[in-house]
Amino acid sequence: MDKNKFQLLLKCLISLENEDEVSDFLEDLCTIKEIEDMQHRLEIAQGLNNGKTFSEIQEITGASSTTVSRVSRCLKYGEGYKQILAKINK
Repeated sequence: MDKNKFQLLLKCLISLENEDEVSDFLEDLCTIKEIEDMQHRLEIAQGLNNGKTFSEIQEITGASSTTVSRVSRCLKYGEGYKQILAKINK
């Protein structure tokens, strides 16, 4: 990953001030499929964070075991999902 390009993306995300700006930016930056994939992963993370099992998540979301496992690993060892879920669940 190119650090300078990643820094540009971070600066752009941090500069967004409201829901409309975020929505406009995501719609320009990502394909509909990419946005749907991100929504799907967040739904999985939220379910796991709320104590749902892998099989419950798969049944509810239709996600593959690979996707559920990846999100679970990120929840366990990463910080991003934990931070954002804590913020939106206040």
